[in-house]
Amino acid sequence: MKPDIQAIFFQQIKEQLKNETLGHLLPDILNLSQDAVYRRLRGETPLTIHEVQKLCQQFNISLDALMHLERNSALFNYTPLNSYDFSLESYLANILESVKRVQKLSDPTLILSVNNTHFFQLLNFPQLVRFRLFFWAKTHLQIDDYKDEKFKHEKTTDRAFDLGKEILWRYNQMKSIEIVDPELMRGFMRHIFYYYKAHLLENPEYALFLCDRVSMFAQHFKEQAAIGKKFIYGTEAPASGNEFELYLNETINADGTFYIESKEFEGIFIPHNVLNYLQTNDADYVRDTRKVMDKQLANSSKISVVNEKERNNYFYNFEKMISSFKKKIETDLEFGI
Repeated sequence: MKPDIQAIFFQQIKEQLKNETLGHLLPDILNLSQDAVYRRLRGETPLTIHEVQKLCQQFNISLDALMHLERNSALFNYTPLNSYDFSLESYLANILESVKRVQKLSDPTLILSVNNTHFFQLLNFPQLVRFRLFFWAKTHLQIDDYKDEKFKHEKTTDRAFDLGKEILWRYNQMKSIEIVDPELMRGFMRHIFYYYKAHLLENPEYALFLCDRVSMFAQHFKEQAAIGKKFIYGTEAPASGNEFELYLNETINADGTFYIESKEFEGIFIPHNVLNYLQTNDADYVRDTRKVMDKQLANSSKISVVNEKERNNYFYNFEKMISSFKKKIETDLEFGI
């Protein structure tokens, strides 16, 4: 590795550290003496390919991006589908670990472009998260274990509830700027209606229960937008912190993107393959993504705290959409249409 690239490499690692120094941290990671580490830090000794590999894995750094081997390519990380067991507990545990890493950053800010379903806000209602995961596993991914299963009412396990609550609490602690569109949760409502019509609910009337929970979701989301603060459903909004800015894109959000910004880090998460996500901190790709999101924000209207009329109209139409699906199910249940 060339000395100038090695210096840049170490600088990227330094930017991720808070209290520890490279001289004290690297000997354990590389299994080297402190003197050998300092020779590498000064550029007197080049890092070996195996040492570079260890450091890239430890600090989640893209070697391709560092060396600019191809300027039109970016390296993404993801979790292979075969590593999921598709239980609610394991799914939430994986997400919690990612959220913890983000929250450890210095004063992180999230910018979210919400495409259809708002996962974090959905955690306020665990029954909806459980339905969403079941739908993915059975209908989209066609997992064998779900082949002959119908969705039924079950109390969320204590572990799943605690995991979801902690994810939600950590998300609420971070400032977020979020962009929604008129299609928010419409696809989710279609999923409920599809399961009802396809007789994939053990109790057909459970579809109404899910509709009511989506309505509660909408009301709680509106309350948070009105005061510009995030808080867990059924609790009081905090006096400070939990900053929340909500923007309305009146056309459509073409994709869902999670942009993370802090003093020492910038990166993005992109939902992928139904329930998976891609993650990268490739500088060029992240910079391009931020430019697009800034333009999207500029073309959207802020509806948190201000613009009460526009905010009320948005959530009125949101509730109207939910009510429309619910009435179709109620009519079908009553008359068998």
